[in-house]
Amino acid sequence: MSSHEDHDHSHDDHHGHDDHHGHRHEPAPVKPSSRLGNHHSHVFLGVDHDRNARRTWIVIAITASMMVAEIAAGLVYGSMALLADGWHMATHAGAILIAALAYRYAKRNAANGRFTFGTGKVGDLAAFASAIVLALVALLIGWESFWRLTAPVAIDFSEAILVAILGLVVNLVCAFLLHGGGQGHKDHAHDHAHAHHHDHHHHDAHHGHHHGGEDSNLRAAYVHVLADALTSVLAIIALVFGSLYGWLWLDPVIGLVGMVVIGRWSLDLMRRSGAVLLDYGPRDETLPAEIREIIEREGGQIADLHVWQLGPGHHGAIVSLSADAPKPPSHYRRKLAGLSALSHVTVEVEWPEMAHAH
Repeated sequence: MSSHEDHDHSHDDHHGHDDHHGHRHEPAPVKPSSRLGNHHSHVFLGVDHDRNARRTWIVIAITASMMVAEIAAGLVYGSMALLADGWHMATHAGAILIAALAYRYAKRNAANGRFTFGTGKVGDLAAFASAIVLALVALLIGWESFWRLTAPVAIDFSEAILVAILGLVVNLVCAFLLHGGGQGHKDHAHDHAHAHHHDHHHHDAHHGHHHGGEDSNLRAAYVHVLADALTSVLAIIALVFGSLYGWLWLDPVIGLVGMVVIGRWSLDLMRRSGAVLLDYGPRDETLPAEIREIIEREGGQIADLHVWQLGPGHHGAIVSLSADAPKPPSHYRRKLAGLSALSHVTVEVEWPEMAHAH
């Protein structure tokens, strides 16, 4: 049996916690030995983690302020419309609070060694929980709409329209603050910088893919705001036509339409975040094929390959390979460092003597 029976593991999965992973999307070249070497960071937070966290807290402040104002006004003026919309905003503020607290927890525990692969997935866990809350909101809207359809109630159209317009304005402001922060928009430029630095020019087309750079946690907050805005738009439509033609039935009918749309959004959010939590690779994920291509170009044959998402824009890989003229694991790590979406790699090399022994 060869002395290389230890498979020359490149164990990149236990030590060396620092913060440079959180800034790997800067255009300055990153040395492969520091990014995928034996001593590297396990901080797999999204490139816009801090910015997204700040915007989430701002949205909570706006929503909570509006909620308090509506509930207070409803109590003073005896308006059920204001009270109902105020408590409705409270549910969304609570859901967005889940996202904000997840950002804080992930940041505080980013270097905690008890999290084997960092806290990059905390946001996906929060997004899944938020999706459940959104589904419950959809069911409550449907339940209330059903009862109002069977037993119509009198509506103060002018007051209700005013409240709906006010709610829509607030939600549009919040949507503007949250929009675009979860798309990993810096990945493209960074990918090409790596491609030129590591001489993998023919991979440039592949590197343009974002490889799961979306921030599911921010997306969950954004979907909650959109759902609230949708209910306001639908309410305005129903109330305008109701005031013009006396169609009391239109309000609950459009409420049922809102239930279906919001329900579909919640299911989509569950699928996206659940896939990350269960390490389910999307069909359009090109990273495994890129890894395989690089290894085969170096004369290796992949025996086993596992790729999964560690956080927004961060992936891990375990690569087991064999070769007629194998090189040290560090050689293959340097070649794979050209893939900027790859933040953690363990390489196992099987030497010819071992292959014969098996």
